[in-house]
Amino acid sequence: MLDVWRAADDIDVFESGWTFDHFYPIFSDPTGPCMEGWVTLTALAQATQRLRVGVLVTGIVYRHPALLANMAATLDIVSNGRLELGIGAGWNEEECKAYGIELGSLKERFDRFDEACQVIIGLLTQTTTTFDGTYFQLKDARCEPKAVQSPHPPICIGGGGEKRTLRAVARYAEHWNVPGGSVEDFSHKLDVLKGHCADAGRDAGEITTSTHLRLGDDGDPGPVVEQAAAFAEAGMDLGIVYLPPPHKAGVLEPLATALSALRS
Repeated sequence: MLDVWRAADDIDVFESGWTFDHFYPIFSDPTGPCMEGWVTLTALAQATQRLRVGVLVTGIVYRHPALLANMAATLDIVSNGRLELGIGAGWNEEECKAYGIELGSLKERFDRFDEACQVIIGLLTQTTTTFDGTYFQLKDARCEPKAVQSPHPPICIGGGGEKRTLRAVARYAEHWNVPGGSVEDFSHKLDVLKGHCADAGRDAGEITTSTHLRLGDDGDPGPVVEQAAAFAEAGMDLGIVYLPPPHKAGVLEPLATALSALRS
């Protein structure tokens, strides 16, 4: 991973680098190795100079939002203002059951997530934050020092739920990540997001959109380019490419060359 990120830092087609917030592998054997995302991201941020960095995305259920706000402010300072703050309501039942973490019903997850967004933004932007919610209570809480980016690092919300997730994107986020699905699904959900933005009095064009693309085990960039072009035509701003393990920096140059034609 370190070799890949250092190499990507020198290739300007690649704008950002991301880890994920899971404790078990989710694309392979769940008993395999999986390093914690935020600690790994901090190390990779120190090893790079240009790439924006983020966790795609942080499950609110794993950390109190006041702790997460302090982590985000600190990593934004460590990275000299390069953090993208990825957050989501959480979904992984296997991890939560194994660790004794209460995931809750779908409604509880999103009620908690809405509160967490308010807590995080408050702590990152205000001298003190007082909050009296069902899940979180703060009294004259501080988060110092503040992040480098103002008013706070851009918030990236991941997920495709049309009622709760996309409404939260319209209210709180600068970046919406679609974790999967077809181009047609994305186009439909983008229309839904525009409706939520209109309700919130916000311009949907202010929100960066991204999705996941996957490089095959054979390293052929052709399918990735085809996916990226199709999503770009539908209005997607950013493609985030999953690289197959074992991670090798040598796949980056051919991928960058193939993708460069799509840059605006």
